[in-house]
Amino acid sequence: MPEPFLKWAGGKRWLVSMHPHLFAGIEFERYFEPFLGSGAVYFHMAPGRAFLSDINRELIETYIAVRDTPEMVKSLLIQHHEHHSKEHYYAVRRSINGSLAEKAARFIYLNRTCWNGLYRVNLQGQFNVPIGTKTRVILETDDFSRLSILLKKAVIVRQNFEISLDQCGRNDFVFIDPPYTVCHNNNGFLKYNEKIFSWDDQVRLRNAVTAASGRGAKIIVLNAYQDSVIDLYKDFPRMFKMNRPSVLAADPRRRKQVDELMVFSWSEQ
Repeated sequence: MPEPFLKWAGGKRWLVSMHPHLFAGIEFERYFEPFLGSGAVYFHMAPGRAFLSDINRELIETYIAVRDTPEMVKSLLIQHHEHHSKEHYYAVRRSINGSLAEKAARFIYLNRTCWNGLYRVNLQGQFNVPIGTKTRVILETDDFSRLSILLKKAVIVRQNFEISLDQCGRNDFVFIDPPYTVCHNNNGFLKYNEKIFSWDDQVRLRNAVTAASGRGAKIIVLNAYQDSVIDLYKDFPRMFKMNRPSVLAADPRRRKQVDELMVFSWSEQ
């Protein structure tokens, strides 16, 4: 299967690598992912029909460009590779205009060379992550043509998670990985684009998941392993504690295991 082409804070490469059995044998006709990010679970499952969405406009436009013009995106990314330097990075970071392919190549370039693959914007919505230590812009795993073939099987839209979940029902499988902080055990929530994914958003998400589950959708939710979140999903059939390594500390010695909550909306798998 194609590898994710983005690194994303809170991404689920670890999940599909360490626990692929969790996604084996799930029967469905349509795959939904309303918090797309790097799409690690989507690329792992490679479904025949998919509906991918996120509220991040730049992210969604990047996926559309990779789907529709993969060779152009690759060619532009090679140019960034050839010119990569501190000066080039900050010049690209300041740039905002261009074609869809140019903006996609910019997004991927910044993602691969910024600090820790973090996506963060200021109050004006401008990407403001400093340059990182990685210098590899072109990766051995890059296969934009193959990515395009898979993404052509997907509807890709920018929209709120509630709209996406309202479209789910019987014979659909939904993977949900909302934004939350690495320090979520302290009840903190992550700034997501220009807005906060607040506790009210968490409640709205649970309500939308409950409604979609009631229509027959099979849903897996990853969330913070935190008492209030556990209580929020207490009526669902199955819950597990997962743990993963945290990679967001600058000093590797400070990176610890992080607990996450996995919720299943159906009782048998």
